[in-house]
Amino acid sequence: MDLTALVIQIIVEVIIVAPVLWIAGRLLVGKEKAKFTDAIWIVILGVILGAVIGTFLHGLIGTLVSFIVWLALIKHFFDCGWLKAFLIAVLAVIIFIIIAVIISVILGVALISLLL
Repeated sequence: MDLTALVIQIIVEVIIVAPVLWIAGRLLVGKEKAKFTDAIWIVILGVILGAVIGTFLHGLIGTLVSFIVWLALIKHFFDCGWLKAFLIAVLAVIIFIIIAVIISVILGVALISLLL
């Protein structure tokens, strides 16, 4: 992955993932521990570390290591345990799906096809 693609991926994921991650974090650990700037840092570091990991590890092992890194970032920045970090990640996915469905109903756009 070249630097331009990495920067674009960081910007897009900060816009899309950080708010959803922040909402999930606030619901599970509270507003004192889940700050929006922390969610932005989780996404930035997650994308960068995921790109580095993806360079050296491929397939299922690379995906698993990247997932553990994302959980570790959530755990660190939102000051919670491993289980709560996992629950935040799962809740963030659920919230993203709900938002995508609502937007697709409102705009009439088939965003659900992006999830498949």
